[in-house]
Amino acid sequence: MHDSSSATMSHGLAGPVLSAVGAPVRATARRHLLSIDDLYDAELDRIVRRGAEFADGRCDDERPLRDLVVGVLFRETSTRTRTAFAVGALRLGAQLVSYGAADLQENTGETVADTGRVLSRMLDVLVARTAGPEEELRAYAAQERMAVVNAMSAGEHPTQALTDLTTLLRHFGRLAGLRVLYVGEGNNTASALALALSRYPGTELHLRTPRGYGVQPQYLERAADHAARAGSTVEQRHTMERLPEVDVVYTTRWQTTGTTKPDPHWREVFAPYRVDSAVMTANPGAVFMHDLPAHRGEEVTAEVLDGPRSLAFDQAENKYHSARAVLEWCAGAAR
Repeated sequence: MHDSSSATMSHGLAGPVLSAVGAPVRATARRHLLSIDDLYDAELDRIVRRGAEFADGRCDDERPLRDLVVGVLFRETSTRTRTAFAVGALRLGAQLVSYGAADLQENTGETVADTGRVLSRMLDVLVARTAGPEEELRAYAAQERMAVVNAMSAGEHPTQALTDLTTLLRHFGRLAGLRVLYVGEGNNTASALALALSRYPGTELHLRTPRGYGVQPQYLERAADHAARAGSTVEQRHTMERLPEVDVVYTTRWQTTGTTKPDPHWREVFAPYRVDSAVMTANPGAVFMHDLPAHRGEEVTAEVLDGPRSLAFDQAENKYHSARAVLEWCAGAAR
């Protein structure tokens, strides 16, 4: 397990290498998932494939979290992620404690680190969506007893990336060599996808984002390191001209949960990045993905979202299957 220090060890398919951000492995049964870069490549691939196994119904009778307690803390709205982890914990045999945004004594001044130390004496896993910086989640994780899962921070949405890879694996039967066009805001979903897909040989991630709304440089740099090692491609452009031929077209809502845009005319900037029938016609063999919630007529047209090439609602279901794989791994119960 990686701790919160400033260098990450990442195991590639050909052996261990040092990547951009990370930490040494800790000898503990509990493992945090705060960033995709907290995972060795073999761990990342195992979680993705385990999610597919859960989706195929091969593990429905297993209760690896029996006698464990999982806490669920969401300070921002959530439909898929919160439900997936709550139901996943229960189906794996765990007991569940759910916290609202204003339930903890942090609201009266207790530090995040102290809260984490207290919760770690009662919970086995904490699934937390703060929508704040990753450092806040690392403060929860600064203890040895309780695993912490990043259910979305401001910079990265790692459990969404695992869901996305599980969806791709189930549909295509492989991940190596897949080509993905991501269109829209370079948000936490895009950051995590870049960090995850770049681990697989021959993959291509083409990011098309409005200028000023791209994936943050630190995530692109880390993804580039993975890509150089794996022989994959991650590139970002701020135009919708000359779109590449791909297997997948992916978009997300333009207004990321918990954020606002200072520019009152931002919708005009984003309008050319709408995924419509013209975008899909340019890639006649591609499927469509969206992490939901969707706003038909903004980032995607109803024709595309509800069309026969859309995997968006299968993708939503896979959040539940992937959540079970994440919980099993973080609790140290993975086989």
